[in-house]
Amino acid sequence: MEAAVKHVRTLFLSDLHLGARGCQAEAILEFLRLYEAETIYLVGDIIDGWRLKAAWHWPQAHNDVVQKFLRKVRKSTRLIYIPGNHDDFLRAYAGSTFGGIEIHEEFVHTTADGKRILLLHGDKYDTVVSNVKFIALLGDHAYDFAIFLNRHISRARRSLGLPYWSFSAYAKQKVKRAVNFISAFEKAVVADAKRHGVDAVLCGHIHQPAMSMIDGVQYLNTGDWVESCSAILEHWDGRLELVKWTSAQEREFALEGRSDGKIAQAA
Repeated sequence: MEAAVKHVRTLFLSDLHLGARGCQAEAILEFLRLYEAETIYLVGDIIDGWRLKAAWHWPQAHNDVVQKFLRKVRKSTRLIYIPGNHDDFLRAYAGSTFGGIEIHEEFVHTTADGKRILLLHGDKYDTVVSNVKFIALLGDHAYDFAIFLNRHISRARRSLGLPYWSFSAYAKQKVKRAVNFISAFEKAVVADAKRHGVDAVLCGHIHQPAMSMIDGVQYLNTGDWVESCSAILEHWDGRLELVKWTSAQEREFALEGRSDGKIAQAA
């Protein structure tokens, strides 16, 4: 029996990386079939132009995700696309609308209970991406290799009856932790939000789903659809919820034995 469709006020997604081999397109489709929203924000790195430029990879499931978004727009969902660094070719079209899809560099969303949230991808706070793009590209390829290794490690652990463990997430966290990157990134994002005079800030980019209060500002990170398979929802009363999702085949491993396919954190 299929799960009943859940209707929410707003859905925030980022870092799908369509066009990359690590993209979990089937999980995205599962999620989009379950949730309907009045407004959807795509907060950057939806299409991975970097990977597509290096080598074309566009299986049917990736095309199905695009078509799913277009069908939602045709059914009156408002869709706002905020480009990131991997789909920065779209930034030239900020302020334009194509097929009902609005493109903005940044955006301020107001929740049902009046909270103002600054939305942006977040790469402008990453000095490596902003100032030394060549090094960022090398790092991106290294990350892709870690994702490749992760698939093989996961397969081996599954055959041994061991729970899911992400090598790529572990390696990334160790490197980021060593240089205090995540903490510095979050502080920079929050400082910018305070300059804008908003109540909260929502971004993606670093593939680390989060919902926390930092220096009086709510910090929200949508995570990604390569490792965490996460999104942020706004319910009709303005309540925000961080949801993590995995495909049916991986749930029992990724969710530590839970079978409902979700881990939620609300605020």
